[in-house]
Amino acid sequence: MSEDVAMESQPGGRRSRGWVSVYALAFLLLVGAGAAMTASAVGFLTSTRLLWTSTVLSGLAILVAIVSVTLPRR
Repeated sequence: MSEDVAMESQPGGRRSRGWVSVYALAFLLLVGAGAAMTASAVGFLTSTRLLWTSTVLSGLAILVAIVSVTLPRR
């Protein structure tokens, strides 16, 4: 609550940027990428499917993190 008040009372009337919920989604995607990488390592890299899954999830996490920082808050 105090964070919201601090964000709204910035000098110059500028609105702050960033969405914590979208950034949290990026973090969950990164955790999923790590889980896929771990599962692939446990299987001694018998399949590249989990590696590709990890790569895609990592890329999505990067994109979502960028979007979460660039979107203006309401």
